[in-house]
Amino acid sequence: MAKIDVKSEITGKVWKIEAKPGDTLEEDDPILILESMKMEIPVAAPSAGKLVEVLVAEEDTVEEDQVVAVMEG
Repeated sequence: MAKIDVKSEITGKVWKIEAKPGDTLEEDDPILILESMKMEIPVAAPSAGKLVEVLVAEEDTVEEDQVVAVMEG
């Protein structure tokens, strides 16, 4: 299985983690939700697969293009 790095598209704060390691996700399923400028922006699975690891915690600040999770596809 191929390793897939899931990256944040924006700089923001992790508001809520929606999925946990071991979950099977479909493309576009939310992994976590970022808060930026009072907007909630989901970080979604780029393709179907299994979530292996979430690399951030709620309240963490993430940068644009930072890897926030790892999936197997």
